[in-house]
Amino acid sequence: MSKLFEPISIRELTTRNRIWVAPMCQYSAEEQDGVPAEWHLVHYGARATGGAGLIIVEATAVTPEGRISPWDTGIWNEEQTEAWAYIVDFMHSQGAAAGVQLAHAGRKASTHSAWSGSGSISLQDGGWQTVSSTNEAFEGYAAPRQLETAEVSDLVQGFASAARRAQDAGFDLIEIHAAHGYLIHQFLSPLSNKRTDIYGGDLENRARFLLEIVAAIRAEVGEGMPVIVRFSATDYVEGGWDEVQTAQVANWCAEAGADLFDISTGGLVAGVSIAVGPGYQVPIAEFVASRVDEPVAVVGMITTGEQAEQILQRGEVDVIMIGRAELRDPMWPLRAAHELGVSVDYWPKQYQRGTF
Repeated sequence: MSKLFEPISIRELTTRNRIWVAPMCQYSAEEQDGVPAEWHLVHYGARATGGAGLIIVEATAVTPEGRISPWDTGIWNEEQTEAWAYIVDFMHSQGAAAGVQLAHAGRKASTHSAWSGSGSISLQDGGWQTVSSTNEAFEGYAAPRQLETAEVSDLVQGFASAARRAQDAGFDLIEIHAAHGYLIHQFLSPLSNKRTDIYGGDLENRARFLLEIVAAIRAEVGEGMPVIVRFSATDYVEGGWDEVQTAQVANWCAEAGADLFDISTGGLVAGVSIAVGPGYQVPIAEFVASRVDEPVAVVGMITTGEQAEQILQRGEVDVIMIGRAELRDPMWPLRAAHELGVSVDYWPKQYQRGTF
């Protein structure tokens, strides 16, 4: 029996399989107002039609200053919420569940998209002053302003308000983006958090921002909606954030109301050496999974159905996140079902000739 095509239930959500589309920025909010556009409808709609169990939409900012770039989506106002609702409705009509990654880029905000340039966008060119746990810049970027203690508390409420809007838009799941060197990760890592207030110092204080966000979102959305956390489980630098700290904080997050942990790596420090290869993040996800009771998702160069099936059959992790392979083929889940000889009942009728 294929575990990849086995449903999984988390709180009141059941996804039709364990293939979840990882959040990937599209840099396509055309009016630079955080409102998703027609591109997003087609992009996410195609992946819903392609058979994914859950699609987590791109890093969606909880404040204007939290956007990675001016072309990123947001969910801090009603116009954005209504635009997302239309897209979510279509994903649901194709049988896919819809999640949203709530994010704040911190010192990695106000940057160019991959095709508009590199580094920070200046204030004169439409950028903005970034904020962080620190006043130290990410390599090659403009220096941030260190957040005051009260401002950190305000941002916790910003995440909670965004979660409410996500629920209003019909999203089924919320992912908190605590990875890839963005704001929450900047608080977690001792490399970028040398604060002396309640949000800095020992592990419990460095995790406080994330734990308050988890608790605030859980209080906002109630008990039925899954809340998950994406971690970068290592900075790949000695003395930085690592898998042991990740597992400990994940357990604290579970106590605060989190349901699943999505394990990635890196992003806080530029230029680190990473041994990239097929499934290269699987061992670190399995390490975290062995130390938490909640389910764990793995991502990173998982490209075939057979590879994904083998990972799940080992029994350590529970969900496969597909990223770049979904950019190459929005029908990846249905292709995997065909290659594994699994019969599923959600081939679109327009595509059923592809089953034989």
